[in-house]
Amino acid sequence: METLPFLKIAFGASLLALAFIVYLAKYVMSKPQGNDQMAALSTSIQQGARAFLKREYSYVLVFVVIIGVVIGVGIGWSTTIAFVAGALASASAGVIGMTIATRANARTCHAAETGGVKKALDVAISGGAVMGMGVVGVALLGLVLVYWFFEGDAAIVNGYAMGASLVALFGRSGGGIFTKGADMGADLVGKVEAGIPEDDPRNPAVIADNVGDNVGDVAGLGADLLESYVESIIASLAIAAIITTAGGSMYTTAFPFMVAAIGIVASALGVIYVKKFAQSNPQGALMMGTYISAGLAVVGVGIYSAMQGSSFTLQGIEYTKWGPFFACVLGIASGSVIGFVSEYFTSGKFKPVQRLAERCQTGPAIAVTEGTAIGMQSTAVPIIVLAIAVVLAYSFCGVYGVAIAALGMLATTGMVVAVDAYGPIADNAGGIAEMAGLDPKVREITDNLDAVGNTTAAIGKGFAIGSAAFAAIGLLSAFMLAAEAAMGVSLSLSLSSPMILAGLLIGAMMPFLFSSMLFRAVGNCADMMILEVRRQFREIPGLKEGKEGVKPDSTTCVDIATKGAIKGMMVPGGLAIMFPAIIGFLLGPAGLAGMLVGAIATGVMLGIQTANSGGAMDNAKKYVEEGNFGGKNSEAHKAAIVGDTVGDPLKDTVGPSINILIKLMCVISLVLAPLAAKFPGLLAGIL
Repeated sequence: METLPFLKIAFGASLLALAFIVYLAKYVMSKPQGNDQMAALSTSIQQGARAFLKREYSYVLVFVVIIGVVIGVGIGWSTTIAFVAGALASASAGVIGMTIATRANARTCHAAETGGVKKALDVAISGGAVMGMGVVGVALLGLVLVYWFFEGDAAIVNGYAMGASLVALFGRSGGGIFTKGADMGADLVGKVEAGIPEDDPRNPAVIADNVGDNVGDVAGLGADLLESYVESIIASLAIAAIITTAGGSMYTTAFPFMVAAIGIVASALGVIYVKKFAQSNPQGALMMGTYISAGLAVVGVGIYSAMQGSSFTLQGIEYTKWGPFFACVLGIASGSVIGFVSEYFTSGKFKPVQRLAERCQTGPAIAVTEGTAIGMQSTAVPIIVLAIAVVLAYSFCGVYGVAIAALGMLATTGMVVAVDAYGPIADNAGGIAEMAGLDPKVREITDNLDAVGNTTAAIGKGFAIGSAAFAAIGLLSAFMLAAEAAMGVSLSLSLSSPMILAGLLIGAMMPFLFSSMLFRAVGNCADMMILEVRRQFREIPGLKEGKEGVKPDSTTCVDIATKGAIKGMMVPGGLAIMFPAIIGFLLGPAGLAGMLVGAIATGVMLGIQTANSGGAMDNAKKYVEEGNFGGKNSEAHKAAIVGDTVGDPLKDTVGPSINILIKLMCVISLVLAPLAAKFPGLLAGIL
């Protein structure tokens, strides 16, 4: 295949991102770790995180091999190669990001001790940016190579998205089970039963909790947004392939690659801004960096559209060259709105969380019910925004516009992930400060950074949920077009069809069944962790009292969390993979499309509700800990801790995993689309 100019530019941008992470990694590693105890604590976290990822990926490898063989036999070995490449890209990005994040924690802590907020923020954002820029650099590089090697064959390139999606599902769900099982065990026994502070070195589950922050909120998060990023590009390319085959312009194929390339440059400049110009206000610096990245992306895409754009025709309708640009800007704008709605409902600066903290004074039951209500209420505005955005994006350039809106929302993924991954680094830094017995002022600085991280994480989750909805709709549209092309007839989605209604109901059920399995897995993991922490407090003399020289057995807690996560992720992950194939075989392409519609509709709602309920309960606890309504160790604080332990698996396990679930089912359906003519539906044929 001729190396087209837009492929060269995208390839160059991906190399730029990788060169930038080399610089950032060297910068982080050049900083001192502090005293020997701080370095030892950091090493324990590194070892635990590395051991978990090694074991998790060994299990995921089995799925990759089995599914790769099935794809090769049923669809083609070229698609298998693309599938494996996507899986490797996702796993590689997670390993790269987590490797540096677990080394940035002690260095951030030492920077806070010696240089204050600005120096600590500089190290933390540099560590987070390795994850952010690694995601976009690795993802785009792999996609460009697969696209070039297979000459832009959309049916093959779709396999790349499926591989990335598969690893993301296991990474996010497994990491979420690990981190929340450890966190719940540490909090319920340590803070509620034993009455010791958070991250107290006497607590055996503290190291596991800190490991969990990295495997869930760094490696898992990176895999999640890498998947969204890849799938938004591939959904656009799949639709663009149909446009160009029908005699349309190459502009629609080039546009997604150019948006990704421009977004990488914009993200890098945003990170540089935060590093160079951050002062005493970390949240202001991080948000300004995000705004700068988004603004530069809009300007860059606008210039490209003006210089290279051309009109095109899709499904008999002609659209102007500015259609994709407007859809892209719409994605960025709607993502920002959804992100800020998430912040409003989850930040201690606003009324919902403050009211929740106040109601914690009446007990844990009220804390949970009010937190649940906040999450449910928070679905209204994002869903209305998404609905309006879908209609407007479609009016700009049809189903291609919906896919481009998802890409626009994720254009600055490098910056979004950098800001999000910064949070666990700051959180780990606070834990190390507590365990190493540093001056309380150091913990105040890291807590300030961590509080900002909670807010930016809520915004990041809003972007993830919004982009999941757009990307899933784009993938659904691409699946329908590809299935129609395979069958040679129009794919009618009439609600009078029993196959479509059956698919719709089954799809609507899937996010709930999937969530229940993850909830149970977190509960089982936490149960084992609680029993182990209680055992150690009971059987190790002097541990609970903090006798000098007496240390907890943290390794056992890390092993418990690892086993619980691996066991808990297998069945729901397998379910997500098998359902599209089974429903497609039984109900046919139309029934499968109905299933995807049902899953998207309930999945997006449930994703928003769980993420924001959990975020509100978490920050209500922090609001009480700041001295409100009695402060630490008050009845309100104890109730808020219980609410937080309920909310944690909502926001860090269930919510993010649902995003991946709906996208994975859509991309599997897209990969299976060429088989639509061979399998019109067993039940449909009988009836």
